[in-house]
Amino acid sequence: MPRSNCSVASEVLRQRPRGRRAPMRGSGACAGRVWPVGLFSRDRCEGKTPEQLAMMRTAGLLVGRTLELLVREVRPGMTTLELDTLAETHIRDHGGIPNFQLVPGYRHTLCTSVNDEIVHGIPGERVLVEGDLLSVDCGAEVRGWNGDAAVSLVVGGREAGRREDLELVDDAEASLWAGIGALRVGGGLYDVGAAVEDSLTESGTRRGREYGIVEDYVGHGIGTSMHMDPQVPNYRVSGRSPRVVDGLTICIEPMVTLGDQDNTVLEDEWTVVSKDGSRAAHWEHSVAVTEAGLCVLTAVDGGRARLGERFADIAAG
Repeated sequence: MPRSNCSVASEVLRQRPRGRRAPMRGSGACAGRVWPVGLFSRDRCEGKTPEQLAMMRTAGLLVGRTLELLVREVRPGMTTLELDTLAETHIRDHGGIPNFQLVPGYRHTLCTSVNDEIVHGIPGERVLVEGDLLSVDCGAEVRGWNGDAAVSLVVGGREAGRREDLELVDDAEASLWAGIGALRVGGGLYDVGAAVEDSLTESGTRRGREYGIVEDYVGHGIGTSMHMDPQVPNYRVSGRSPRVVDGLTICIEPMVTLGDQDNTVLEDEWTVVSKDGSRAAHWEHSVAVTEAGLCVLTAVDGGRARLGERFADIAAG
């Protein structure tokens, strides 16, 4: 997928007023995984049957367990390609297919984004060092159904991290859960982005900083394909919001920087970096919304610990 398509979408987006913009209808896809604003027909929300949700839970569990493995194993001195190989082996050994490899032109299992890389970092010979801020994005397909999730962490453990990096990681994760908590059948899909932005504004104010909420890339629906309708902004937008339907499955994925949100794509036509060199964090979960409540398909516990009474279990099938 040509880099220029992403650049065009981003340029049109930046011509609009910042901070309260409506999702766009655009053309073309970025050479990456988190699709740029405008790729989807924003209004189409379709639900899954209980049987389909059970199959999605299977795929989501595999993604969640793969990320747990990577978080345990990552250490200074490893290359990002070693992490990628570990993830691919685990996914294939457990009956899955690394679905990032199904994206045209991409041949890896993960996206590994380090420090000022926001998303779509390509695994390679880069050696991780203590204190690096690493985001790992992972997906898997099992029997035709998909899961997609991302985590951010400090290489070498929290004791190796700068205070501002640890706060960024924690606050970005908290904003993800705020967005998840805003989901309810019959509610507005754009309530998700509003909750994400409000969470980051509140945490930034508490810490005496203003986070950069990346607006050029959005979350997405997920199911028989990794990227489906609807688009899911990770920030507050104006305009009519689609209604959340029973059985909707989406990916929410805030991308947050310590500086400005402006970004650019490197010459590899995949890696998105902050223009001002500020470090970034990226968190993501695949989530199912039903009349009974919420299930985080890519969380090993389904989100039980974070959702409380709103948790509704979906057994893998």
